[in-house]
Amino acid sequence: MKCKRINILIIFLICIYFNAKTQVIGSNGKLLASTPPMGWMTWNFFGENINEQMIKEMADAMFANGMVKAGYHYIMIDDGWQGGRDNKNNIIPDAKKFPSGIKALADYLHTKGMKLGIYSDAAPLTCAGYTASLHFEEQDAKTFAAWGIDYLKYDYCNAPSDSVTAKARYKAMNDALRKSGRDIVFSICEWGERYPAKWANKIGGQLWRTTEDIRDSWKSLIHIINKNAVLNKYAAPGHWNDPDMLIVGLNGNKGPAGDLGGTGCTLAEYKTNMSLWCLMASPLIATNDVRNMTSDIKEILLNEELIAVNQDAMGIQAERKITTDSVDVFVKPLVGQNYAIAILNKSNKAIKYKLHFSSINIEEKMKIKDLWIHKNIGEAKELETTIEAHETKVFKLAKN
Repeated sequence: MKCKRINILIIFLICIYFNAKTQVIGSNGKLLASTPPMGWMTWNFFGENINEQMIKEMADAMFANGMVKAGYHYIMIDDGWQGGRDNKNNIIPDAKKFPSGIKALADYLHTKGMKLGIYSDAAPLTCAGYTASLHFEEQDAKTFAAWGIDYLKYDYCNAPSDSVTAKARYKAMNDALRKSGRDIVFSICEWGERYPAKWANKIGGQLWRTTEDIRDSWKSLIHIINKNAVLNKYAAPGHWNDPDMLIVGLNGNKGPAGDLGGTGCTLAEYKTNMSLWCLMASPLIATNDVRNMTSDIKEILLNEELIAVNQDAMGIQAERKITTDSVDVFVKPLVGQNYAIAILNKSNKAIKYKLHFSSINIEEKMKIKDLWIHKNIGEAKELETTIEAHETKVFKLAKN
């Protein structure tokens, strides 16, 4: 019995050693992407129709409306910014879309305390057919660093389907980023087809897409949740499962997220999007037009108590403890021996639900706070609540 315990301890220590070796430490001595990145991305609302003025307007709006203060520090330029290569094969931006250049845009964001992300692809061409980075990894990484880029989303369109090639191409870009002289968060975007949760951290990724592109619909949202929910054991500080961008506030806009049935969601469904991305320790990347938000949408995206759950220093993705035809219950341990729990009503009608904490392995009385209405609701070993169709209620359970 003693030998068995020693063997288990050795295996545990080996696992810790190899996991630690995959963590990327920034120039400040801190773990890169120690909490899930937060920001805004161009793709779902604007697609390829982007330019530097629009992005500056988004940055100004995020600064003014409280998003930057709440933690949404990144602006990510997705596909469509590229203008080819110059006579020395340096990648260059589209001069009509970005007449001042990408460095000037990065400088503008940095003066606001924000960060700039950019997009490329592990093939000759991107998903939208623009210049990509295959065989130019080191050159492009140095260019991105010189521009002041802080985050790279690296796609996998127009590339071979096997996992061996995918791993090699992603490792090549990661190695180039680490040699670039700048701390650049590496977002691996191969849509979960080659199970990146099992290997992406080992080749240097801070986050990896676990699903295909999300659409602005309840059907897509619940499908994405189901795919990401089972991957909780792979998330940790500096290593995040990415179930794609938030669709909150898209309201059926006819951009990429409006394709293939993306006709929009209800406010309850958008709350579910925000709730479960926070519980699942997912990157919080808004994609709506943040210059023009209703108060309801702003309230969802700026829920500071939910954001605190997402950014909790323990970095644990919630485990789905209960799943039935109509209800899912997620549990996320938090700093201080506290918990966040989310109760999702998957059905098409309102339900009353009673949760005994013992059913999620919590035996003691807990102080309960509803994080959507920001109200303490007592101390107990259970709670009962009414949940609207497709809504998610989130509660914080605290010992003290």
